[in-house]
Amino acid sequence: MRDYIEKFSNVKALAIGDLMLDRFAYGTVDRISPEAPVPVLKIRSCKEMLGGAGNVVANLAALGCVTTFVGVVGKDAEGRRVAELLSKIQCWNRLFFHPDAKTIVKERMIASNSHLLRVDKEERLPDLSPIWDEFFAAASQAIRSADVVLLSDYNKGFFTPKTTQAILKLCREFGKPAIVDPKGRDYSKYNGATFVKPNLKEFQEASECELSPADPNFRTDAIAAAKRIFERYEIENLLTTLSEYGMMRFSRQNPDEPRQIPTEAKEVFDVSGAGDTSLATFGAALGAGASVEEAMELANLASGIVVGKLGTASATADELRAALDVKRAAAERAIENATAKTIRVDAGENVVSAAPNEKTSNVGRRKLLNRDELAAVVADLKRRGKTVGFTNGCFDCMHFGHLNSFAQARAECDALIVAVNSDASVKRYKGPNRPIQNETTRSAIVAALELVDYVVVFDEDTAEPLIDLLRPDVVAKEGYSLDRWPEGRQVVAYGGRAVELKRVEGYSTTNLVEKMKRADEAKEEKR
Repeated sequence: MRDYIEKFSNVKALAIGDLMLDRFAYGTVDRISPEAPVPVLKIRSCKEMLGGAGNVVANLAALGCVTTFVGVVGKDAEGRRVAELLSKIQCWNRLFFHPDAKTIVKERMIASNSHLLRVDKEERLPDLSPIWDEFFAAASQAIRSADVVLLSDYNKGFFTPKTTQAILKLCREFGKPAIVDPKGRDYSKYNGATFVKPNLKEFQEASECELSPADPNFRTDAIAAAKRIFERYEIENLLTTLSEYGMMRFSRQNPDEPRQIPTEAKEVFDVSGAGDTSLATFGAALGAGASVEEAMELANLASGIVVGKLGTASATADELRAALDVKRAAAERAIENATAKTIRVDAGENVVSAAPNEKTSNVGRRKLLNRDELAAVVADLKRRGKTVGFTNGCFDCMHFGHLNSFAQARAECDALIVAVNSDASVKRYKGPNRPIQNETTRSAIVAALELVDYVVVFDEDTAEPLIDLLRPDVVAKEGYSLDRWPEGRQVVAYGGRAVELKRVEGYSTTNLVEKMKRADEAKEEKR
C-alpha cells in the first residue's frame, strides 16, 4: 500500500465536473437573539475552499498527484476566486468563464464542531453551446494525457446527457478509466463508465430497492439491486459507499460475488466532502497501478481520515502513510495477542491452554478472535507465504464426523480457520429449539482442538461476508457440491480452491439429538 502512495506523484489525474466555492464562518454561540429564538453566532474566522468537483481536485493535489481540472464557472468575482484557489494548489486548469452563469457558493455557519446553518447561492449552469467547441477541445487534450479521469456530478447542470456521453466516449477512445460520482436516479447518461460510485441513498434510488446494511439479508438484497442497475445501464462496475458499513464493489461480469470492506472511521466530526476524498483516492490508487480491492482499501482509509476533521477536508499522502502505520501496528498487536502463550483454561474468555508442547504449535494460543484480529492474522500468514484454509458450521454437538472433517480440511492448508454460527444464526437455520449449546461453549470446544488454528463467530446466514473479508486460499466443507455451495463458488471465483470433504456416514448432530430423545423417552416409559 505504501508503494502506491509513493507512486501518487507520478499519477496524472484529471477531474471534470460541477465546480463551486465553499465558505466557512467559524465562531461561538453564547446567547439567543432577542429578535427571534435563534442562536447568535459571533464569528471568529472565515475560510474559503474549493467545493464540489473542486474538492476532488484539492484531494488529488493533497495526495501529490499531477492534477488537472477542466470545468466551467461564472464570469464573476466568485469564479475568479475559484481560479485563484486552483492555482494555489498547483493544479493545471482549463477554466471556462461562462458569460451567463453564476458561480455556485455554499456558506456554512459553524459553532465549535456543530453546523448551525448552510446558505446556498446557486443557479443551474446554462447551456454550454456558446463555449462547447472550445471546451470539448480542451477536454479531449486533457483526457488524452491523463492516467485516470474522475467525473464529479453534483447535479448542477454541467453533466447533461450530451456532455457526459461526449466525455465518456473520449475516455473509451483513449483507453482511460472513467470513475463517476453520480447524482439522480437515471444512470443512462453514465453508460460506458468504468466505475460509478453511488452512496447508499443513491444506490437505492438508482435501483429502486430498499436496502439496510444492518439487515442479515443485505448482501442478497444488494446483489439484486446491483443486477437491476446492470440490466438497465451499460456500466462496468458499481462502487457503493455505505457510510459506517464501509464500501462494496460489484462488477458487471460477476455481480453475484461483490467485495465488501469495513469502514476505517473511528470518530466522526464532519462528513462534508468524504465522498470526494474517496473518489480522489480510489482514482489515484488505480492510476498508481493498484488493484480494485487495494484502491478500495486506500479510499476507505482516506475517508476515515477526513470525517475526523471539521469542514470540507482532504487527506494528504503523509496522513495516509501514518494511518497505514497505525493499522500495521494494530495488526502486529493482534498477531502478538493471538499467539501469546497462556496457562489458563477459561471458556468465558475462549482461551485454550495446556502444558507447553513443542510439537503442537496451537497449544497455548488464544485462538478465538474477532473479525478485525483475524483479518490481521490472515494478512500476516499470507505475507509469510502460508496457505489459509476455511470451514464453517454450527458444531452444536461435537462428534467424530466433525473431527474427520477438520482433519481433512487441515491437511489442505497451513492454518485452518473455523467459523462458528452464532446462536441467532443457528436458530434461523435449524429452528427455535437449537442450538443445544450456546456459541461461547461451541466456539471454545472447537478452539480446544489441535486441528484448528483460529475460530471466529459469525451472525450472518452464510459465511460469504467473512470470506469476503479474509479471502482464504482454500474453503472446505462436507456434503456440499459446488452448485449448492455459494461460499465454494465465491472462493473459486477469485482463484482459490473449494474442497468437498468426504463424509463419515452415521454421524450427525441431528442423529445425536434423536438418540438422546429416544433415551429420555425410554426412561420415562420405565418409570
